[in-house]
Amino acid sequence: MSLNSFFKPQSIALIGAAHSEEKLGGVILKSLLKFKGKIYPVNPKYKELMGLKAYPSAGDIPDVELAIIMRPAKEVPAILKELKAKTKSILIMSSGFAEIGETDLQEEVKKIGKESGFRIVGPNCMGLYNPYHRLDTFFLPEERLRRPKSGNVSIVSQSGAILSCIMEEIRKANTGVSKIIGYGNAADVDESDIYDYLSEDEKTDVVISYIESVGDGRKFVEKAKALSEKKALLVLKSGKSHGGEVAAFSHTGRLAGRYEVFHSVLKQFGIQEAGDFEELLDASKALSYQSAKCKDTAKGCNRVLVITNGGGSGVLAVDECVKQGIEMPKMSGAHKERLRKVFPPFYGINNPVDLTAQVRDEDYAAALRELKDDYDGFLLIALPNVVGITEKLGRIMEDAVRDLNKPVVFYVSEGGISKKLISLLERARIPVYPSPERAVRAIRALLIHT
Repeated sequence: MSLNSFFKPQSIALIGAAHSEEKLGGVILKSLLKFKGKIYPVNPKYKELMGLKAYPSAGDIPDVELAIIMRPAKEVPAILKELKAKTKSILIMSSGFAEIGETDLQEEVKKIGKESGFRIVGPNCMGLYNPYHRLDTFFLPEERLRRPKSGNVSIVSQSGAILSCIMEEIRKANTGVSKIIGYGNAADVDESDIYDYLSEDEKTDVVISYIESVGDGRKFVEKAKALSEKKALLVLKSGKSHGGEVAAFSHTGRLAGRYEVFHSVLKQFGIQEAGDFEELLDASKALSYQSAKCKDTAKGCNRVLVITNGGGSGVLAVDECVKQGIEMPKMSGAHKERLRKVFPPFYGINNPVDLTAQVRDEDYAAALRELKDDYDGFLLIALPNVVGITEKLGRIMEDAVRDLNKPVVFYVSEGGISKKLISLLERARIPVYPSPERAVRAIRALLIHT
């Protein structure tokens, strides 16, 4: 069964709707008012909620594509039975199931779902977001959690708390989203089902996935591998230590398993794992901006050229390249001669290319133009506290990379015109990072996913 009825429903029932945002059911209902399809709020205390006709029970609503349940856990089995002939897709946002030891209650929900032919997301979950469909089921109001703009990154998270943190960072990085799902305890629909769906989603180019535990390991590997062969997939796994495993179980009620096994399986099947939260976000930004530019790069090619106007920053970038297994080939004698004809004699002509403090905006484009065929990716460093770097660099780089189907990332240090310059570069779809090391790890993600 497709998950379209979750991500692209035409009609929604909200069981547990409320009249104000003082209650979570009110927050969700207000968000659903932006949805273009039919909405059926259910609450026996009201005949009308936020301008919509209210229904006394789940059994009184018309047939709907998606039913959202925001009622106490003990009531959920009875509500599911009322919905049997009304829908096939259920989003259970309520907590109070396996994550607090109520495994029997969760198993009852799962059993009813199977018997009734339901697909269930949750329980104990954050919900769904699809900006292209104006669908928002999150129980956090917009003023507390601003939603990212629409884009090409899908976020799959077992944890609602981590999901909200990812969303905030994605928004600040000016990276847009296609689909977002916090699937919680995964009584039915799990990360593997979602991977299967997103692999065919035309709006998604990049998938980032936060996982605490995996229920069916074989299914996970099969679906993750299939997705990663079509699109960029980045997995962040928590519960790496024994203490983390225990914490993960108490959070969702799913056993985390030994991290060493998980890590080795991902490596064996070529599924990319992010080392930490920062790496996950940096890689997703790079891939969102430039994954299309990597298509002409041959698999396994990772020769990078560093162009800098600060020698020390260039050295830090080289150190990180070596650490990450990125090649830093020396420049050929022929290219050195060509650059010496273009640049002043005091520029450092090698790899890194050191443009010194006397840099000019056009020098970056000149170096790219001369060396574009000899490297697989380019890491550019701009320290904008010198007079030779101006806002023109953003427009020059936009022209320079327009027909360059290879990854280009920037490190721009704070100071001077950095904020304006970063804005111009990222408008040109060139990702910018706040340290040489983070820029290196970002370009590595681009080269891996060619």
